[in-house]
Amino acid sequence: MLRLLNLELQKLLLNRTSKVLIFISFILPFFVIILSSLKINVFGFFTLELGELGIFNFPIIWHLTTFFASQFKFFFAIVVVSMIGNEYSNKTIKQNLIDGLSKQEFILSKFYAIVFFSLVSTVLITLISLCIGLYYSSYTELSIIIRETNFIIAYFVKLVGFFSLCLFLGMLIKRSAFALAFLFVLYILEWIAFGLMVWKLDMATAEKIQNFFPLKSMYKLIDQPFQRIAMTKFPDKANLTYDYSVHGYEIAIVLGWTALFIFLSYRLLKRRDL
Repeated sequence: MLRLLNLELQKLLLNRTSKVLIFISFILPFFVIILSSLKINVFGFFTLELGELGIFNFPIIWHLTTFFASQFKFFFAIVVVSMIGNEYSNKTIKQNLIDGLSKQEFILSKFYAIVFFSLVSTVLITLISLCIGLYYSSYTELSIIIRETNFIIAYFVKLVGFFSLCLFLGMLIKRSAFALAFLFVLYILEWIAFGLMVWKLDMATAEKIQNFFPLKSMYKLIDQPFQRIAMTKFPDKANLTYDYSVHGYEIAIVLGWTALFIFLSYRLLKRRDL
């Protein structure tokens, strides 16, 4: 495993564009720190400081930071599809196979790189969340701090699942720009399918089925936290209540898609004449 990971890291770090995109994808989550210290002057009457509003208290901080950090995953998605596109355009994929790398090892090297960078990103956002929470939170008891850290697990699974989808699209289409464009096409197709289901079925059934779609299932791992924040400020508003928790079955769905994307990537490579 380490041999394959080292091989892939060498390829990525020798490419200037990949290095820049990887650097950006790791730096952007730190903007959450800037968000926490943001002060908004409201028409000169008073200053609104986000850090003092309680939104960075434990345990809600885990939900908030992982949701915002996951919005920056597109930058590393470019790296994932590029590392496949470059293999085909530079014909290094054929050379690797000639040099003794099996097709299974080739796909595994890409997957190990995905897991590695997802893990690094997860560790970073964990440290960032912990630092912001310890600075701003009114609750510092260990039991409260570690509550809802399952959002960190969901964040890791979400990254691995999304990047595995990008890997599959890169293998399927071979061209980075078209693979990224197909992500948006897939997003549109999922909503078209949802609209058709609403037309044929009822809304509740359509939403349950939609939660099994690839992109939607990844999004559902970490729901938007804004409604939850509003709930803490207006606890009497029953209409704000919603299920924001991380569920085991949601993680299982994304892991299932991840396994399928890696398997399909391998099958594509195995059947393709290089």
